[in-house]
Amino acid sequence: MWIVVPIILVAIVIFVLKYVFSSPGPNPFERDTREPLKKMVHDRKEKNKVLKQGFLASKVPDNLDAIIIGSGIGGLGLGVLLAKVGKKVLVLEQHDRAGGCCHTFTEKGFEFDVGIHYIGDLLDHKPFRCMLDQMTDGQLQWEPLDNPFDHVVLGPPENRRRYPIYSGRTRFPEELKKCFPGEEKAIDEYMKLVKQVGRGIWLLAMLKLLPIPMAKFLIYTGLVQRLSSFFKMAPRSVTEVVNELTENKDLRAVFTYIFGTYGNIPKDASFSMHSLLVSHYLNGAWYPKGGATEISYHMIPIIEKAGGAVLVRAPVNRILFNDSKEAIGVSVMKGQEEVHIHAPMVISNAGIFNTYQKLLPKELQAEPAIQKQLGMMKNGEGGLSIFLGLNGTKEDLGLKADNYWIFSENNFDELVEEYLNRDREDSAKKVPLLFVASPSAKDPTWEERSPGKSTLSLVSFANYQWFEEWKDGKVTNRGHVYKALKQAFIDSILEVVMDVFPKITRDKIEYVDAGTPITNTHYIGAPKGEIYGADHGVARFCPDVNATVRPQTPLKNLYLTGQDVFVCGFAGALAGALTCGSVLLNRNLHLDAIALAKKTKFMNEKLKGE
Repeated sequence: MWIVVPIILVAIVIFVLKYVFSSPGPNPFERDTREPLKKMVHDRKEKNKVLKQGFLASKVPDNLDAIIIGSGIGGLGLGVLLAKVGKKVLVLEQHDRAGGCCHTFTEKGFEFDVGIHYIGDLLDHKPFRCMLDQMTDGQLQWEPLDNPFDHVVLGPPENRRRYPIYSGRTRFPEELKKCFPGEEKAIDEYMKLVKQVGRGIWLLAMLKLLPIPMAKFLIYTGLVQRLSSFFKMAPRSVTEVVNELTENKDLRAVFTYIFGTYGNIPKDASFSMHSLLVSHYLNGAWYPKGGATEISYHMIPIIEKAGGAVLVRAPVNRILFNDSKEAIGVSVMKGQEEVHIHAPMVISNAGIFNTYQKLLPKELQAEPAIQKQLGMMKNGEGGLSIFLGLNGTKEDLGLKADNYWIFSENNFDELVEEYLNRDREDSAKKVPLLFVASPSAKDPTWEERSPGKSTLSLVSFANYQWFEEWKDGKVTNRGHVYKALKQAFIDSILEVVMDVFPKITRDKIEYVDAGTPITNTHYIGAPKGEIYGADHGVARFCPDVNATVRPQTPLKNLYLTGQDVFVCGFAGALAGALTCGSVLLNRNLHLDAIALAKKTKFMNEKLKGE
């Protein structure tokens, strides 16, 4: 019996290695496709010719290879990967502009970024940077944030404590130790755990790429936890881990402050998910030069070059299936009429809930395998955003290329739970957590484009139920009660902002408005107003969930991409696209991106040495 076990394990390792390293499909990262940098386009009308191509049946290319629902980075990114190997792809977007959370909007001369605040892991030689360079043909430029890139502010106005967060694998812990003398051991252990967990992320991708029987074997034998520290630590909450490290409540808060980037309070969040975000910014943080629209603006032409198209105002109302339960296309609403578009595969970037609960026929929604996946996931927390247009330069207003995380105290779990469970009127009077960033201060092209003006993006959480009664109202006119509730949130939040940023006064505010969870539902199709897709609590990182919810759906020729396939955020949604592309092209694109990054790094070093 004991002789059989190692033989089986050796056979599994051989099979896994063969599956991981065999590459029969075409490789979108086969060669370096970066082109010489072109002059940046600032003219909004010119950019809209790319970003706002309205849907018409006559614009749909013939002989499509794939249809992608949703033009967020998970959809556009996958479209580019397929286009790079010659696939003709149609990307359909329900909003009036492409980009999903990478889009911007303009009001009173102010351009507002809705979802891109800062991106990590973009050093030149890193695979993530290499991948983005290839997916934009080298045209997307990145500007580093200041260092410190984040500031954690704790406590009421009369007792505010400020802690700067620096990037740098050695500087990050060194600066924390300056703030918390005597806590060196706790900080070192925290860094050790974060790095260990981050290195184990590879198995998350593998569980989604391996054949299900193989993935299940790794899970049920416990090998998953033995092979990957990510899954070993996944069942443990952030609160549980940090409370074991230190008794210092402010240090616990600084260890956990970044939970707002994935949407779960520390006691509900997996330490593994948390570690990914901390690791993501260890080498720095960046912002796209020219604003978030630069991302989609440079991706769409690659899709078009291969014969595809990205069309907006194209709401998909259902996915089409044949009698064999195979996806064969989609139906798009054009006015009151349906336009049917066919393709051999359909990929949804609309999220697992929209895809399974809104776009499938009732009889397919009821399939046990579909219901099993839905039962494994739940909706994330709703988001609240406030957009502030200010008169004055960044110097006038004391704004820098950094972010502020402002909390009314250091007990995050209790603060947020109490806030979300109170009546909406009470909660509107005191919002206990707030993310503050200035897109205009981060973008070196801003002053040229909008001289003498600045913007602030303010983000927090909000209970969807507070606003649900107005979900069916007209987006621009939901009534005076709704407006009054929004204004109450705006007023209380502005008091905090003006206290922390004393150069910002009411007379400098030229424009202000708020986006609630139902705003998110309207513009980005979030079912419950969530900004990070499906919930990222501890249960999300159970190995069985990650092996089950994968790019392949239980329905033939229907696939999922984006953040519900992998994890949330820009990088997570792009990893979802990479994972889905791996399945569609039958090769491991994660490894392909790493290989090209190593190759380009070697070539760059060789050129420098000559």
